[in-house]
Amino acid sequence: MIFVGIGSNLPSNIYGPPQANCEAAVEILEEKNVHILERARWYESAPVPVSNQPWFVNGVVTVSTTHSPQSLLDLLHDIEHTFGRVRRVRNEARILDLDLIAYDDLVIEGVEGPVLPHPRLHERAFVLLPMRELAPEWVHPVLETGIGELVSGLPANQKIRPL
Repeated sequence: MIFVGIGSNLPSNIYGPPQANCEAAVEILEEKNVHILERARWYESAPVPVSNQPWFVNGVVTVSTTHSPQSLLDLLHDIEHTFGRVRRVRNEARILDLDLIAYDDLVIEGVEGPVLPHPRLHERAFVLLPMRELAPEWVHPVLETGIGELVSGLPANQKIRPL
C-alpha cells in the first residue's frame, strides 16, 4: 500500500484556496500515472510545529503506480513546483505539500532520495488520522506499531478537525 500525504495552507493563483489546491493535486496525480485507490476526507490542522501560519488542509490518498519510490518522490516534487512551491525553510507555509508517506512495507534510510516510511509520520495527527481511515490495520514497518496505537500516542496539543 502506497500512501501520499497532501497539504496546503496558502492559496494559489491557479486553483485558489488550500482545499482547491489539494483537490487539484489529486487530479494531477491521476494524470501522471499515479492512480488514486482511496482518499481520506480532508482535515484542517494547525501547523506543526506550532506557529502563526494559517491552518493547513491535509489528507492522505492510497495510490497504485509503476513509479519507483524515487521516481514517485521526484514526481511529487515536480507537481509541488508547478503549483509554485519553492523549498527554502523547513515547515514554512506552502501552496502545496506532497509527501511520500509509505511505499508498501519498504524501509529505506538514506541521505539522498526517499526515506521510507516518512520519518515523522508517527508524530503527525494530520497524517495518522487520514491514514487510519484508509488502513485501520496498518502497522508501521520500523516501529512495528499499529496505527491505532500511534494515534493514541499523539501529543494532545495537535489541533485537527475534519472538514
